[in-house]
Amino acid sequence: MKTMIISSNCSGGGKTTVTLGLMKALKNRGYDVQGYKVGPDYIDSGFHTEITGNVSRNLDLHLVGEDGVKASFSRGKGDLAVVEGVMGLYDGKGLTEECSTYSISKVLNNAPIILVITPKAQSITLCAEINGIKNFKDANISGVILNCISESYYNLLKSAIEMHCNLKVFGYIPKDEKLKLESRHLGLVQSVEVGNLHEKIDYLAKLIEENINLTEIIESFKEISKYDDNYHLENKNKKIAIAYDEAFRFYYKENIELLEEVGEVIYFSPLKDSKLPENIDFLYLGGGYPEVFKEELSKNTSMLKSIKQALDNGLNCYAECGGLMYLTENIDGVDMVGFLKGNSEMTKRLNRFGYATVSLGDIRINCHEFHKSKVNLNEEAIYDVIKTSYTGEEIKWKCGYKKNNTLAGYPHVHFFGNLDFIKRLLK
Repeated sequence: MKTMIISSNCSGGGKTTVTLGLMKALKNRGYDVQGYKVGPDYIDSGFHTEITGNVSRNLDLHLVGEDGVKASFSRGKGDLAVVEGVMGLYDGKGLTEECSTYSISKVLNNAPIILVITPKAQSITLCAEINGIKNFKDANISGVILNCISESYYNLLKSAIEMHCNLKVFGYIPKDEKLKLESRHLGLVQSVEVGNLHEKIDYLAKLIEENINLTEIIESFKEISKYDDNYHLENKNKKIAIAYDEAFRFYYKENIELLEEVGEVIYFSPLKDSKLPENIDFLYLGGGYPEVFKEELSKNTSMLKSIKQALDNGLNCYAECGGLMYLTENIDGVDMVGFLKGNSEMTKRLNRFGYATVSLGDIRINCHEFHKSKVNLNEEAIYDVIKTSYTGEEIKWKCGYKKNNTLAGYPHVHFFGNLDFIKRLLK
């Protein structure tokens, strides 16, 4: 599959804007496009899926390792792969480029990178910055796209960059308020909640066709061969229910694929359905925004009762982050399932953020946390979450609340990181 990575010098540099517009412009030209997101983010990948029609996949070296990244990449479908980076090109774990967009490029056979920059009141100094990024490591940078600027400013910068940086400038995206996507406390508002998303993306694709040399970009894509994929589970004839709607939408595609190998997967909506699917063996409550939809979730009392009764009776269940909050007695005083004794509350700042590792007996699985909430529970916490700071200090806290056959915790995990983890959950 021919591949291109979209990166930047920082978060907010224009990666998502360019990625979404490029995906749509390529589709308009008849290409089958596969999206990928570097890192653990669920929201950007949701936009990719909405635009391309192919489920976007995450490429995260911390969560799944090099073999897992290669397997996830190889499961993609399409003619062209567009990989959206994370933060700045070299930003990764701690004080190294480990797990950065740059490191993903290296894992994927030195896949080419387009550098997206949103310049502000600079010209030659911008060239110095671009050269610094280009020369810091042996990054395979194919060229530059400038974001959110005027045509006259673009013409000035294009001449300067091509003179001083020996890089192609593929074009620019004009500054336009119509392109703005709304945000909330954990990032962009989800794609399914943006009513005029396709209108915005159509407009963005039009701007790309008008102001960026798309043909030259297509010629810069690099063919990347598929890799080995040894991440599979045996069919156990399980019937598995997965919560999936506007409130619960944060799942890694490969996690669901593994569950599909184990048995039959049935989706249900805690917002709209009256009860759980019948005769299920396993319940998966992923992350999402239950705090945003708490009133609607609370009004669906028949679903709340159905879940509590099933868990009280010993149904196997795994709940992550938003799923954990949903199982508590309430979120900020609004009634939830009430299976876990205690409450959830929103906070003004991030309580946990970044990569860590879950330690559960002889199982260790890398994870990621990102939440502006906390739980106050009177339940048994069975695993440690361990994080190493950039100074080398080890920080440890308890999580993973076990009750009956339910395990619920804040850490998001990718099952490729340790297949024994999901095998034990299913037991």
